[in-house]
Order: sequence, then structure tokens, then C-alpha cells
Amino acid sequence: MKFLKNNQALVALAAMYILYVLIDVIWWKKGVATDPQNLRNILSQNSYTGIIAVGMTLVIIGGGIDLSVGSLMGLLGVLSILALNKPADDPTKTIAAIVVGVGAGALIGFANGVIITWGKIAPFVATLAGLVGFRSLALALTDARSLTSSSKDLFPGLAQGGIPIPGAVDAAGRPLLAHWPIFIFIAIAAVSSWILNRSVYGRRLIAVGANETAAIYSGIRSNQIRVISYTILGICTGIAAVLQGSRLTGADPASLGQIVELDAIAAVVIGGTSLNGGKGQIWSTVVGVLILGLISNILVISSINPNWQGCVKGVIILLAVLIQRGQKSTS
Repeated sequence: MKFLKNNQALVALAAMYILYVLIDVIWWKKGVATDPQNLRNILSQNSYTGIIAVGMTLVIIGGGIDLSVGSLMGLLGVLSILALNKPADDPTKTIAAIVVGVGAGALIGFANGVIITWGKIAPFVATLAGLVGFRSLALALTDARSLTSSSKDLFPGLAQGGIPIPGAVDAAGRPLLAHWPIFIFIAIAAVSSWILNRSVYGRRLIAVGANETAAIYSGIRSNQIRVISYTILGICTGIAAVLQGSRLTGADPASLGQIVELDAIAAVVIGGTSLNGGKGQIWSTVVGVLILGLISNILVISSINPNWQGCVKGVIILLAVLIQRGQKSTS
């Protein structure tokens, strides 16, 4: 019973996947539920949101929230493609795209943290302004036009390259690749989990989120702790933006990163992180990302109108919050 209580998201994912397999075997008879390429696609397509969700977990545990990451992803994607374009397949330009995307993300994340902490502006309000402003800036920089990468191999290889999965081939008979974003997602989750659970900073972040006043009396500089969490989220958003730009070989300022903030927050909540701060786990957020990805995949395979996806995710978020409230009231 203790395992079930502490790993509800993981149990839900396992139950959902078993149901997926049974429906596929009994009803669809397509073999998609166990198809390596389909499973790879679920991991690969949701790794971008997952990277941002990991950073969002740290921010929410610290008692904050960030509604601007979707628009920020669009802006950073545009900036990285602008830095990339000119000489095609010049290695230094690919490096420049990475540095600009991730560096700008870190600076903007830091600025968000400073505005929220030292500026004493509620996180919801400050990042809501970013949600509107960053998208507008991306559109202004490009005159609302899509940008196409001038690199044909090096930059696209960041997201489209990978490591062959032993014994697995795609529909054309070629070796099936586990794309680099999957490994980057896992690596960022592992590092962030260590930071949260094993480092002094992680313990202080949890303390600030649980009770900021008590943390301050204990000598913890809560403003610095929160600024760092927003900076980490900005870095994660920059990494996701560069990888998504690589996958799409360009950036559309109107659509890149659209509603990613909602998916990231949903993954965090489904993973059991408290929106009140002070409680959460990185690997539970990873499970939350996989649950959302599996749900989307099931809806697509079922040929259900994709417009229903948002409704389904909304119901799941409400259920996750209600479960958290139920646990809190009985504890």
C-alpha cells in the first residue's frame, strides 16, 4: 500500500499502458501499442515538453509558477534560427544557435526571477506578461513569417540524429533511432533530481516552497533560491527551443511552443507536485509527461477528433488536483 501511495503516477502509467495493449490486441488489432517505432515516437515527441516540465517542477516546488515558457520557447527558437542562418552547415553557426538559444533563455529566466522576487510581483502576473510579450517579440523580429534553417545536416542532426535501437527497424527497413532529445531529457531529469534530492540548494528550495517565512528565519536567502529556479527553467526552455527548431528545421513564431506551458504544468501536477510548493519529485514529473504523451497517442490511434485532447487533459489535471487535496485532508 505504501508503494501505491508513493508512486501513484507510475501505477497510473502502468495501468494505462496495459489497458492500451489490451484494447489494441482485442479491438484495433494494429499492433501499435507494442510497436517500437510508436513507443519511440511517444518518447521523442514529448521530450521537448518534458525538458521544460523538469525545470517547471523546480519552480513550482519553490512556490512559483511560470506561464510564459510557451511564448519564450517561440522567441528562443526564433533567436536560435536567426543566429544559425547565413553560412549553411557552418559548425560555428550551429554552436552559435545553441549558445544564443540557451543563453537567452538563462538571461530571461533570471530576469523573470528578479522581477518576481525583488520586484515583489506575483509569479502569475509577471509571467502572464511574458506569455503575451515574448510571442509578440518573436512575431516582430520575423514580421510574423516562418524561418527556415539554412543548415541541412548539422543543425537538424541535433534532434533527428540518435543511437540505433538494437533489433528495431522502421517502416522502410532502416535501423530505428532513439533520438538525441530522449537522452537529453533523461540526462536533464537525472541532474535535476540530484540537485533537488542531494544538494544543499535542493533542500533549501523545498524549505522555501514549504514555508518561506520559516526558511528566511533559518538564514536561507529565499529570493536567490527562487531566482536560480527560474534561471534553470529558462535554460531548460532554451534547450527545448533549440531541439524543437532542429526537429522542424526552422521556427514559426506563431506556433512554436504554443500551449507548452499548459502541458508542462499538467505533467508536473499529474506527477504529484503540489502547486502550493514544498513537495514534488522530478521522476514523478517524467512519469506525468509520459502519461500525457500516451493519452495523446491513444487519442490519435483511436481516430478521435484531436480537438478533444485539451478537454481530456483538463479533466486529468482536475482529477490530479482533487487527489492531492484528498491526500492532504486525510494526512
